[in-house]
Formats: sequence, structure tokens, C-alpha cells
Amino acid sequence: MTRPPARLIAAGLVALALFAGLVALGTWQVHRRAWKLDLIAQIDARIHRAPVAAPGPGAWPGIDAPSAQYRRIRLTGMYLPAQTLVQASTEQGSGWWVLTPMRTDKGFTALVNRGFIATRTPPPPPAAPVTVTGLLRISEPGGGFLRLNDPASGRWYSRDVAAIARAQRLGEVAPYFVDADAASGPPGGPIGGLTVIAFPNNHLIYALTWYALAMMIAGAFVIFVRAQPRGAAR
Repeated sequence: MTRPPARLIAAGLVALALFAGLVALGTWQVHRRAWKLDLIAQIDARIHRAPVAAPGPGAWPGIDAPSAQYRRIRLTGMYLPAQTLVQASTEQGSGWWVLTPMRTDKGFTALVNRGFIATRTPPPPPAAPVTVTGLLRISEPGGGFLRLNDPASGRWYSRDVAAIARAQRLGEVAPYFVDADAASGPPGGPIGGLTVIAFPNNHLIYALTWYALAMMIAGAFVIFVRAQPRGAAR
């Protein structure tokens, strides 16, 4: 029996490595798809539950966990006069989110996204105690896409809770903000309830792409072997 040439052995090893790697990537995307579908189902159930009390300081250490995001919460208190405008793009068009700190009746301060305005003139917050229901959102540190927040000039592109608290000298605040729902604001105020909950789920397409590439590698190797001289391919 003629021993296969070194180039055939090398090609086989490379093809095997590529095939295994591509199959592994495809399988990883299958697992990612299952995880994403489970996450979507959890959040869909979470946003339709009855609201619970806003987490106080004792619950803040673990508030950045995925299980906290988009939980429906309720808080009561007095709005503070400081307001921060964050650039926004919504179904209502381009404008600003109005973030206002609230001193809750539980003794802590939390930022409330009262809603959307189209002009850079936010209406003052109510002067009486209010109850707000909305979705718990995790802080958005840094800034928006390719744009960094500029606290010194009052330009905000993301709802960075810690940075806003520092700029407004609010002291310690909850490490989350609340997206108020449409019913939580007075008539003529910012438009609430515009939270967009969308999770891209292209993992099946990615998985099929990786598997297809793996099959192409296998097919290319078979063609390569068949192209070899009869004796070298044995």
C-alpha cells in the first residue's frame, strides 16, 4: 500500500480542524438560541406581572443581574427639582428623555425616566407626592453609539445613573432607573410607556451558516482527495 503524501495528510488535518471548529460554532449558536428564547419568555412574563415595590438599598448589590431588568415596580415620593435630558429616538421621533430624581417615601433616591419630550423644554415635575409605576432598567454607563456623555456641557446620550447623580450632586441613588409607564405622568407631561423591548434572535441563521460552512469544508476535502493521483490517495 502506498503511503499518502504529506500534503494529503496536512490537508486532512486542516480540513478536520476546520470542520470540527465550524460544527462547534454552530452548536454554540444552537445553545445561544435556546438561551435567548428562554430570556425572551422570562421578560415577557415579567413585564405583565403586577408591580412590586422598588428595590431598596438592601437589594442594590445584585440589581445588575439579568433577572432584575424589566421588572415592573412601583414607587411613591416627591420629585426633586433637578432634571436631566438624555437624547432619545423613539416612535414619536427624535427628542429627549426627561430623567428626574425622586426622593421616595422609603428614604432613598431613584432616577425616574418620566418620558419623552420633542423639544428641549421639560415641563416641571409635579410639586405634590406622586406614585409611579414602570419598568426597572439597568444603568447605561458611558454614552451612546460613538458618542460619550458630556456632563460639563449637559449633553447626555445614555442614561448613566451614576454619572447623572454626580453631575446633579444627588449623593447616593439607586443603581437603576425607572421607565415610567404612560399612566404615571400628568396630562401634557412627558410621554411615558415608550420602552422598546426587543432582543435580536438570529442564532438559528448563524448556526445554519456555520454548519453549511462545515459541510463545504468536508465537500472541498473530498474533491481534493479525488483529484489526487490514484496511488497517492490510497
